[in-house]
Amino acid sequence: MFWYDPTFVLIIPVFILALYAQNKVQSNYKRFQKIANGSGMSGKEIARFILQRNGLYDVPVKPVSGELTDHYDPKSREVHLSEEIFYGRSISSAGIAAHEVGHALQHASSYLPLTVRSGIFPIANIGSTMAFPLFIIGMLLRTPLLMDLGIYFFAGALVFHVVTLPVEFNASRRALAQLGDGILMQPEDMKGAKAVLDAAALTYVASTLMALVQFLRLLILRGSRN
Repeated sequence: MFWYDPTFVLIIPVFILALYAQNKVQSNYKRFQKIANGSGMSGKEIARFILQRNGLYDVPVKPVSGELTDHYDPKSREVHLSEEIFYGRSISSAGIAAHEVGHALQHASSYLPLTVRSGIFPIANIGSTMAFPLFIIGMLLRTPLLMDLGIYFFAGALVFHVVTLPVEFNASRRALAQLGDGILMQPEDMKGAKAVLDAAALTYVASTLMALVQFLRLLILRGSRN
């Protein structure tokens, strides 16, 4: 069956990388969540400071429940920060808040990868949901058309993952540029902020590699049915 075919071995190294990346995010986040940032400002205050400095007075910053649930919503043009980040005054709070604001800066400057990602999100969301069921049903019923549809759907999801990489890397670069002005964070704090953002970036790399490996599996399995 699909999940236990010989191509499954391709997933193992990427799965290990994903576990490592997730552990790195958690460890760095918790480590620098215990260390106050140099400005003494909360995540909300840092986010508002950066937004206003860049002329974005109409972008709200709102708290959301959960841990590491921080995100920027391009539809509502809102920055959402988890409560620990929103109220926290740590290095982690500063780095993550600045990263999410980095997406707002991307939006304001019409950053092309963000525009593309937002545009293909509905297709990618459907693709990631429908791809495997279609492909597996096609295998069981020996219907090549369904297998091909599954591959096409998953291709859309893979494109979304690939486009996400420059979006996230660029948001982190913008965040570090804003934080490194000598006002929001001291030079010695910047290493901690970078460590938190680099660990988060690694999770996106792992997710993209996982999607690529799964796509290759679909192609290999499809070829074996010819």
